[in-house]
Amino acid sequence: SNKPRKKKKKRKTKKNSAGETVEDNDLEDIESLLERIEDPRLAPQSQGGLSTDSRPLLYVEHRNLNPENELKRYFGARAVLGDQRPRQRQRQYVRSMWLTAPKNTWPRYSKTGITMQLLDTRRGVQHFTFEHHREYQQVQFKFLDAVESMDPNNIVLLLQMNPYHVDSLLQLSDVCRMQEDQEMARDLIERALYSLECAFHPVFSLTSGTCRLDYRRPENRAFFLALFKHLMFLEKRGCPRTALEFCKLILSLDPEDDPLCVLLLIDFLSLRAREYSFLTRLFQEWESHRNLSQLPNFAFSVPLAYFFLSQQEERPELERGQARERAARLIQLALIMFPSVLMPLLDHCSVQPDARVASHPFFGLNAQISQSPALNQLTSLYVGRTHALWKDPAVMAWLEPHAHEVLRMVDARDALVQEAEHKRKIRYQSAPRNIYRHIILSEMKEATAALPLEVTSQPVMGFDPLPPLDSIVSYTRPERTSHPSNESTLSLFFRSLLPNFNLQGDIRHDGDDEAGAAQDLNQGVNRLMAAMRDMLANIQFQEPPREDNPEGDGDWD
Repeated sequence: SNKPRKKKKKRKTKKNSAGETVEDNDLEDIESLLERIEDPRLAPQSQGGLSTDSRPLLYVEHRNLNPENELKRYFGARAVLGDQRPRQRQRQYVRSMWLTAPKNTWPRYSKTGITMQLLDTRRGVQHFTFEHHREYQQVQFKFLDAVESMDPNNIVLLLQMNPYHVDSLLQLSDVCRMQEDQEMARDLIERALYSLECAFHPVFSLTSGTCRLDYRRPENRAFFLALFKHLMFLEKRGCPRTALEFCKLILSLDPEDDPLCVLLLIDFLSLRAREYSFLTRLFQEWESHRNLSQLPNFAFSVPLAYFFLSQQEERPELERGQARERAARLIQLALIMFPSVLMPLLDHCSVQPDARVASHPFFGLNAQISQSPALNQLTSLYVGRTHALWKDPAVMAWLEPHAHEVLRMVDARDALVQEAEHKRKIRYQSAPRNIYRHIILSEMKEATAALPLEVTSQPVMGFDPLPPLDSIVSYTRPERTSHPSNESTLSLFFRSLLPNFNLQGDIRHDGDDEAGAAQDLNQGVNRLMAAMRDMLANIQFQEPPREDNPEGDGDWD
């Protein structure tokens, strides 16, 4: 009773949308509870005291989908947010999203005609699909017409009328990227993700890893492609941890078929994000049924991850020793299985091999020439993408003795060497379609140059590169009616606005006067279209003066 009493802080109260008061302390408790739920340090621990991640392999954390969280860890919240906080409080009509943060500069969102349906549930896995309503199908047909015109301005006009049409956003993003406007290209991809997330089914979960989308359905492909293009922008922006989370999300949507073959990318993102334990766990759990060691990227990246784990001083010496042994065994198997990787890798790292490695035919030019084109694409993709991770002098010092050990096994005609040569001849005859699709989307010069002629000779569209041969089509594009070539320009103009329009009494005559009149009319229509473009681009809505502002605009009637 003699203890001095502490002054009670006056609790601020807030009113929610229902008019009920919510205390600040309660809000803080809720936020702290959510942070504790997703805190990896609070994961269940085994009896030995070592933390064991009991969550599914492809579990996605919401907080890791936001690149600002990763940038805050690097540079601090003040450097990332700056003076954004007060402005965000004033923003209205914006939904809270997981995939991307809506921006004030975007057009106001309204329903686009895309919905998501739950098809069925099998063995705890839910299968969903996007659906296009009739009005969205009509916009999709106009988009295909705009693509066939080969004029990006037509896509711009379509987006002005339908600012959240997903395929138009994807295609125009590629155009902006080719014109070196990276900021606009990234903004368009984020807007496409926002449009698709607004159409999610109520039970569709990004984090569980048990929701599936079939890439064979054209309506679902835009979501895969938007996620892939978004993670590529994130990786270039310096957010590899966020990009890895998006990569896990893509893989969880269809882990069996992997339509964009993100397995060729996930190892690189894991190494860049220093998520070595995730990469080794993925290899251990999937090697038995997916043969990941037969992909050059896993064959080399997994021992590199074990090597980095062995260098972490905070780990117990027993774990570090085990990681060193696994790294040594796996890197030797990788060099035996894919000898054509070593010399291009050293060349990209500007490292001169010693005389024994440089002169030995096993790692020589013959190793690259004798391999199949499909294997050449995989090795070129890996070297071009990940060579920067091997430039570390400590990594090169670790790699050198294992290369000499492999040469000793080759000279001794070890059975492993002959078995690997036999596998290379039988496998890698031709690459599946999803690998070609991945190489096209990745735009790695080394791998793109090795693509076969049947892929490079056909047109590739950014909104649907190399569509599956067994697509499940839910609606088809109507056949375009062929109009007479001598139809007047005025009729064609109105027909572009109203597809069912038919100009009655459209009399046509032959002669120079009619040709001159048609030319003048064509110029007039072009001027009209240009004026309409300017009007749509510069149109602004002005709010009327409020009653409490007597000194408003006097010209308002």
